Amino acid sequence: MILESIHNPQDVRALPPDQLQQLADEVRQRLIDVVSQTGGHIGAGLGVVELTVALCAAFDSPRDKIVWDVGHQGYPWKILTGRNDRLATLRQRGGLSGFLRRDESEHDQFGAGHAGTALSAAFGMATARDLKGDTFEVVAVVGDGAMTCGLPYEALNNAGDSGRDIIVVLNDNGMSIAPNVGAISKYFGSIIASPIGVRMRERVKHVIERASHLIGGKKLVDFAKNVEESIKNLWSPGMLFEELGFRYFGPIDGHNIAQMLHTFDIVKTLKGPRVVHVITEKGKGFPLPEPDLEKYHARA
Repeated sequence: MILESIHNPQDVRALPPDQLQQLADEVRQRLIDVVSQTGGHIGAGLGVVELTVALCAAFDSPRDKIVWDVGHQGYPWKILTGRNDRLATLRQRGGLSGFLRRDESEHDQFGAGHAGTALSAAFGMATARDLKGDTFEVVAVVGDGAMTCGLPYEALNNAGDSGRDIIVVLNDNGMSIAPNVGAISKYFGSIIASPIGVRMRERVKHVIERASHLIGGKKLVDFAKNVEESIKNLWSPGMLFEELGFRYFGPIDGHNIAQMLHTFDIVKTLKGPRVVHVITEKGKGFPLPEPDLEKYHARA
């Protein structure tokens, strides 16, 4: 097993690219096996396995500061940062914390339980870095559920205005515990229903109908879906971040390690505030017998 040879992110960086997906598969299975016994928040962690592998491969932790929003996402991070052999003690007396803790590992840059704090913490680290004249990367990994909090927008406003080098990875699975609610969630999810979006879809539909004799049925449906998603992404969510002073990249597949590494390589060559928007599936790899998405959140 590849996982047995991984003791820190440097070991992940040393792996050939064609072994990274196998590592992710082993991390996912390890997480399922352990949390099925200990209990814990399994859904968020399963959704960020490939993202965690990509972050370890693309950045140099602990020199580069990876700040996780919501400790529930952090179980794969624990596995790849020297705590795999203690994972069975998760949430046990004297064992590993169910969240990220600075006194548990040098790779845990900020201690937080629930959502909304990572962006402010990361911006503080970026500010301190610049005042000291240092050059490391600061990366905040933020779930879309955290974006329903108020605190991240204060940080986005300040970071975007400052022009400081900071990378925000928006982990978008459409859920926090249950499907997100509120104006921001609606903004992320419903721009396609705007009058402009509707008009553009109608025009595209007209073109597709005229071209239907040239394109097969399934190809036509797939093409229509791709066009609809492209219209949606013209405004949401990239425009929000661009207006706040961030360069926006995405959305990209948060389960495609090669695609994420390619994007991170590009983003690292740039300066200023940057957002990488990844789409993930909460609870990936752990099917439930009934379609109750909230049960992916945690196991008692």
